[in-house]
Amino acid sequence: MGTLWKQTMAGLRVLLVLTVLLGVLYPLVIWGVGRLPGLSANAEGSLIYQDGKPVGSELIGIDLVDERAKDDPAKDRWFHNRPSAAADSATSGGSNKAGDNLDLRKAVEERKALIVLREQVDPERVPADAVTASASGLDPHISPAYAELQAARVARENGVDLALVRRLVEENTSRGVGDPGVNVLKLNLAVQAARR
Repeated sequence: MGTLWKQTMAGLRVLLVLTVLLGVLYPLVIWGVGRLPGLSANAEGSLIYQDGKPVGSELIGIDLVDERAKDDPAKDRWFHNRPSAAADSATSGGSNKAGDNLDLRKAVEERKALIVLREQVDPERVPADAVTASASGLDPHISPAYAELQAARVARENGVDLALVRRLVEENTSRGVGDPGVNVLKLNLAVQAARR
């Protein structure tokens, strides 16, 4: 009975020590590191604030809906994200459909037709990222080509000079590792500010 008691007490001590280390101290250290200058915004979700209120995240694409464009897509005031393969905005994930999948091809053609109608352009000008979903379905960036395609409509519908809208696109384009990308939420907020 003495050996069983010793092993039980040793197990309980290990459980107690690991609970304190991994259940209390480790989370506190990680929380503290997340509060270091330069890291705190990332640790809190890279939120974007407008008038002191959070309006979204730099990391998650938000596709604004313009009620004015319900009957006429060409009246839409906002830049749009890449399409999402997710069933709703609460989930993420790609479609996992191959390029030769008939459903995917049909969806791409439908998306292209909508963009041609909204932007009033030749179908050949529609870039690939305008009609294909990203891997997560929540990509906050679009290509500079897709932003340029939308710039004339956004300028017209917001009563903002096209040169200013193009400058806002450039200011919200990140360059670094990989292809350049335009953060759509930040760009739409910049367009809203230009309208004031």
